[in-house]
Amino acid sequence: MVTVVFGARGNVGRHVADGLLAAGERVRATSRTPEAPGLSPRLEVVAADLERPETLPATLEGAEKVFLYAKPDGIQGFVEAARSAGVRHLVLLSSAAVVAADAEHNPIARRHRAVEVAIERSGIDWTFIRPGMFATNTLWWWRTPIRAEGVVRTPYPDAQTAPVHEKDMAALAVTALTGSGHRRQAYTVYGPESLTLRRQVEHIGDAIGREIRLDVVSVEEARTELGRTIPPIGVETFLRQWAARDGTPAETSTTVAEVTGRPVRTYAQWAKDHAGDFR
Repeated sequence: MVTVVFGARGNVGRHVADGLLAAGERVRATSRTPEAPGLSPRLEVVAADLERPETLPATLEGAEKVFLYAKPDGIQGFVEAARSAGVRHLVLLSSAAVVAADAEHNPIARRHRAVEVAIERSGIDWTFIRPGMFATNTLWWWRTPIRAEGVVRTPYPDAQTAPVHEKDMAALAVTALTGSGHRRQAYTVYGPESLTLRRQVEHIGDAIGREIRLDVVSVEEARTELGRTIPPIGVETFLRQWAARDGTPAETSTTVAEVTGRPVRTYAQWAKDHAGDFR
């Protein structure tokens, strides 16, 4: 039987595909541009788009399991195609926002929860992975100013987050797809350490071997700079989260270690893994 990985070129999906291959699974990877390079030659790569339901039946033919990212547009079409194909287990990359106190008023939480509800109602077994702050968000925030100027600008240098390495999210997904006891389970995942933004910048500096200047700027200045690389909904979400966590420890978790049996990756490790992105 086949496991289909949607978003196999994404930060998490590519590690899910590689992890499944390493576990001996037959993997079909989806891409809007299947002919583009970069995916393992061991993968069966097909063209698929969650917003084009006509691409889904062939993609899901013979599939028993699926890894999916949360995209409300087209979710009903996906669910119908998955049921028709006989898919038995869906692992969804969702968001910890859905269990936050302000979930009803958080547009990101509402979008992710809409996908969860559609899957819950599908009759197909599911596992939800709900990460908090992605470590890869750092690339959106800081890659350009670090590479161009060796500087990070933020209004909240002492805001704390617990970033999650994308490989840890993928490891959870692979464990859920290949092991037992994970169906109808939702795993909320935070990183192993609560770190200030200042400390995160220091870790990146250590990884690339040079000091990065940190400038404290106004919220408006930060909004303008972030808006160059992040959609408005993301800019406001990050600024709101940083303001709420200014000087306050972020929630951490040991979920990855408990579920996978493997050590959790730290932000310092993430910075080393991505040093080339900041040079």
